[in-house]
Amino acid sequence: MAEQSFDVVVVGGGPGGYVAAIRAAQLGMNTAVVERENLGGICLNWGCIPTKALLRSAEINHLLHHLGDYGLAADNIRFDLAAVVKRSRAVAKQLSAGVAHLMRKNKITVIDGTAQLAGAGRLAVSKDGKPVATLAAPHIILATGARARELPGIEADGKLIWTYRHAMVPPAMPRSLLVIGSGAIGIEFASFFRNMGAAVTVVEVMDRVLPVEDEEISAFARKSFEKQGMTILTAASVKAVRKAADSVTVVVEAGGKTQEITVDRVISAVGIVGNVENLGLEGSRVKVERTHVVIDEYGRTGEPGIYAIGDLAGPPWLAHKASHEGVVCVEQIAGLHPHPLDWSNIPGCTYCMPQVASVGWTEARAKAAGRKVRVGRFPFIGNGKAIAMGEAEGMVKTVFDAETGELLGAHMAGAEVTEMIQGYAIARTLESTEAELMHTVFPHPTISETMHEAVLDAYGRVVHF
Repeated sequence: MAEQSFDVVVVGGGPGGYVAAIRAAQLGMNTAVVERENLGGICLNWGCIPTKALLRSAEINHLLHHLGDYGLAADNIRFDLAAVVKRSRAVAKQLSAGVAHLMRKNKITVIDGTAQLAGAGRLAVSKDGKPVATLAAPHIILATGARARELPGIEADGKLIWTYRHAMVPPAMPRSLLVIGSGAIGIEFASFFRNMGAAVTVVEVMDRVLPVEDEEISAFARKSFEKQGMTILTAASVKAVRKAADSVTVVVEAGGKTQEITVDRVISAVGIVGNVENLGLEGSRVKVERTHVVIDEYGRTGEPGIYAIGDLAGPPWLAHKASHEGVVCVEQIAGLHPHPLDWSNIPGCTYCMPQVASVGWTEARAKAAGRKVRVGRFPFIGNGKAIAMGEAEGMVKTVFDAETGELLGAHMAGAEVTEMIQGYAIARTLESTEAELMHTVFPHPTISETMHEAVLDAYGRVVHF
């Protein structure tokens, strides 16, 4: 089998891998991508994109059941779950085909198979156990992503106990389900199934839902979820599960008490583990810690010529982080001296109802770091556009350094905050202070005005509340 030579080979065609490959091609490098499943990776095919399609259907279903709030009426409101799932899969398929087009457009070689390191600067690619290619490149970028973590005794079976992949293609709508874990994945599925009519219980081992978010936002979101009819159990752990023919009984311990909850289905959303197996890392100087490859600020591992990006390289486990890491890694390889990625400037978004978004430090983290802070808050109920849209449930919180005026963090919950958070992300990237944000003119009427008011509030100048 003739060896194929490239300047850069990317292992994994997800949002980190394919973006890295495109940037490498733009810089004139002969580039290849090895992908064993679908271009676009988990994010595009089984994560970010298809879940948003599902959540959009759930949002519309929710609105249809509240038409009276808008002076409208409709009879016999119902949904076709198979059609909802079909639309979600079609969206993913369309975008995966789009990535394939981008590979062709940028003259990137795509190889279908599984790659394994085979010596310095070499990869052996196989498909279904048979060798298909031998590749050589001075620069190899590992972007193999991650998969769902499974708890002992609660392993997914695809029928009664689901991971996110099973939950995305349900054969029927469960009447009830229990979600283990209240991070972004768990809460998004809890929101989808609740707004499609299922009874939902969420079990979280930490003392609050969405534990990476600011405490006030977590509390606000929990109140909203419970108002929608979700049952939330925090500081709780699953001790056992018992399967029946078409139901699961979950033994949950919380507050020193044990209770049994019987549901149709269980979704396990307790984090992810990096796909480090079968990469041929043994014997190399690539270091793995807690299933993730250790890298420096440019994606370099301990082995010269081997890099890692995205979920494989650790948190935050976000597609946009992976893409940016890919660009930084490739530009460093090209000698462009890019700025290292500042993880504190990466926005996080959860597409539940209400949406949750944040960037930078929480108030608690800022205080723990010894910062004196100014905190501003503004509720959606004080915003004309939010009230007109019937979306008055929401809030924005800003955290500033009291001495320098630096925007340390911003935290939001409510309609479309995942679209608005980028304003604060840009502000942090530009190292803006309260002065620049106060002098920025926000259009009226928009929900984004709440962002301006939250800044004003931190300095005692709030206008509309």
